[in-house]
Amino acid sequence: MNVVVLLKQVPDTETVIRIDADGKSIATRDIKWIINPYDEYAVEAALRLKDSQGATVTVLSLGPQRAVEAMRGALAMGADQGVLVDDPVTEGADALGKARVLAAALQGIPYDLICCGHRAVDDDENQVGVMVAELLGIPHLALAVSLAVQDGKVRIDQPVEGAKVSLEADLPALVTLGGAHAVWNPRYASLPGIMKAKKKPLETKKLADLGLAPDQVGAAAAKVRIASLTMPPQRQAGRVLEGDTAGKARELARLLHEEAKLI
Repeated sequence: MNVVVLLKQVPDTETVIRIDADGKSIATRDIKWIINPYDEYAVEAALRLKDSQGATVTVLSLGPQRAVEAMRGALAMGADQGVLVDDPVTEGADALGKARVLAAALQGIPYDLICCGHRAVDDDENQVGVMVAELLGIPHLALAVSLAVQDGKVRIDQPVEGAKVSLEADLPALVTLGGAHAVWNPRYASLPGIMKAKKKPLETKKLADLGLAPDQVGAAAAKVRIASLTMPPQRQAGRVLEGDTAGKARELARLLHEEAKLI
């Protein structure tokens, strides 16, 4: 069985985000980059299939050369090989453009199952995975908190309003991973794994290798464009109420009624 994991490199969730001079992007200087946490769940899910069924795991990413660091991290965890699509023409691509690139790259990679995070923590769009599935003409199962493959079918559990619903589809299929860290608990890369990752195959492709033209996937083809970025408004300082409990309660009720207009 061949499993492909779609992986994105994103800013560390503890990074201080600043808006760049163009007002439409973030400043990338001094940013620490990591594997998108939800894609890390996808890596773990794929590796569990490798452990239980001997699956071959390929990591596929779209991004600049710095994305190799994240891909090597997945290889150190246990993935077998990687493919990076690195072409400056893809800068400014929207979710559909990115999905087109990934779908085209997947035409040259054997796959039975594709796994990815249900969203990326930087743009938070929750679109690329389902678009890839649509472009490939395969089923999409969303927000998996469990995953099993048997008899040519993939089965997942998906959380829904405090319960779970079980879904099933024929392979090939694409599954997006959700849930919390405790559900998938991604493994740490061992020292031997880190050393082996340096020798595992990692191929880099350009748009021309995929048969795509710049006007199909680049900024010119984007249906959605960022007009501007602004930081959230600064919050007002909190207030501490003085006095006894009854007095503070009366004052709080007054503030909520007269100033906050909440009651």
